[in-house]
Amino acid sequence: CIKRDQPPVKVVKPGETFTISCKITGYSASGGGYTNWIRHSSGKPMEWIGYFYSSSSNRVTDSLKNKISFSSESSSNTVILTERDFNSEDTAVYYCAHDTLCHKLPQNL
Repeated sequence: CIKRDQPPVKVVKPGETFTISCKITGYSASGGGYTNWIRHSSGKPMEWIGYFYSSSSNRVTDSLKNKISFSSESSSNTVILTERDFNSEDTAVYYCAHDTLCHKLPQNL
């Protein structure tokens, strides 16, 4: 029902701001379900970053609130993570995951 596309590898230098986009197909990125962001650093457990539901309904984990924000581009159905002031502790593989709500319409018997 829902497909998401993420770009491959990004190289970011300390102090830089970077963005990662997550294109959603089969659902509206600007208020059609939750897009969660997770990151995984080598040797550490996965870390939940936060979620985007709409421009007025999103959440970032307390430890990253001052660094990370979410937005969307409705024209391309894309959710965007922006991270400011990158440092070595932010080195990780970043993932987006969109909830998969699929509704089957009732059939007449």
